[in-house]
Amino acid sequence: MAATGEAQPAKHQEVGHKSLLQSDALYQYILETSVYPREPESMKELREVTAKHPWNLMTTSADEGQFLNLLLKLINAKNTMEIGVYTGYSLLSTALALPEDGKILALDINRENYEIGLPIIEKAGVAHKIDFREGPALPLLDEMVNDVKLHGSFDFIFVDADKDNYLNYHKRLIDLIKIGGVIGYDNTLWNGSLVAPPDAPLRKYVRYYRDFVLELNKALAVDPRVEICQLPVGDGITLCRRIS
Repeated sequence: MAATGEAQPAKHQEVGHKSLLQSDALYQYILETSVYPREPESMKELREVTAKHPWNLMTTSADEGQFLNLLLKLINAKNTMEIGVYTGYSLLSTALALPEDGKILALDINRENYEIGLPIIEKAGVAHKIDFREGPALPLLDEMVNDVKLHGSFDFIFVDADKDNYLNYHKRLIDLIKIGGVIGYDNTLWNGSLVAPPDAPLRKYVRYYRDFVLELNKALAVDPRVEICQLPVGDGITLCRRIS
């Protein structure tokens, strides 16, 4: 109860329902009206399987998956990259959006998590679009940057991995994304913690990564090579369109 005696709306707790909306009911309305009725059966299956995993809060929310799927179609993406795969919900959303000959270079340090979703991805008929590489992303990105033939070769890149390396990723990805291509950075509003007072009771991992997210947001805001738009979808996603 608030000091006025009025009940305050509770934040949602359901797995996979990451949202910065203050009203559970409004977010549920979005999901039930616009997201779930349009969610492909394979994505629903993967979302439900992921919900049973102990790290399920790492998954992309259903509304963000829908957003990414439509965005990729709008920009006619064909050659893409995803850094941070987990069980593959956003990866499946991307694969379903791409044309039959589209490609996704998928990077993650944990193949075991990816293989949770792989049977569903295979059943959906899009596994052939995915080139999964296990291991840290930065060494591979360095190799790619050193190959000038790969500069400007990607239409879309989605980053949902270790937040303390986001700026390191950006320094490399800016060469690999084409002029007019889009890089999407996930979790850029970081549980709403970016505007929390210093003494706010934050979970340990939220407090640890908050400064890295703040640093990324400041850097993107003044990067003349990109146009940006930060959206309160899921846990916050910042889109960067390369212009130079």
